Amino acid sequence: MATFTRGFGGRRRDRDDTRLPPGQTLVADWPVMSAGATPTVTPETWSFSIRTESGLHEWSWDEVRALGVEDVTVDVHCVTHWTKLDMPWRGVPLDKLFAQVDTALGHCMVHSFGGYTTNVPLDELLGGRSWIAFEADGAPLTPEHGGPARLLVPHLYFWKSAKWVRGIVMHGEDEPGFWEQNGYNMHGDPWKEERYW
Repeated sequence: MATFTRGFGGRRRDRDDTRLPPGQTLVADWPVMSAGATPTVTPETWSFSIRTESGLHEWSWDEVRALGVEDVTVDVHCVTHWTKLDMPWRGVPLDKLFAQVDTALGHCMVHSFGGYTTNVPLDELLGGRSWIAFEADGAPLTPEHGGPARLLVPHLYFWKSAKWVRGIVMHGEDEPGFWEQNGYNMHGDPWKEERYW
């Protein structure tokens, strides 16, 4: 069952606002939207893994953070038409984890605590384009927003930035995740309005 906030207050796209993708509304708050119940995960129980054709690669909370935490400021765009600009985040780039993993596979299925999944091509996660985020707006992520850690893929619609992220399983072919099986676009580019099938 999906969980949503009662709504969000925002303003429609201005003709001069080139930072808002088509169909988006600018918000100052950060609406809570989830595909199910909020799981209970703590830094002590959290871990991250990448499964490739060569096996399982795992990191603890401290091991992921020891790879090097970065501060980034990005715009995030939700498929439900809201956008938040200049949002500060802190996290570890996926590049640093994949630097320790050999794979010839090009498609990722991202898995979350609680069972949520979403598909992302590997090349969309690398090159400084995604992070395992621990903080947003200067504070640790709350459970409602995916804490203690979520994926951050800001150039795609926000459903690709899986909350409560726990791992990635590599595949040779693109396969749909939770929302993709339920009518959402397989890619999710907000500038092309790739919302649904």
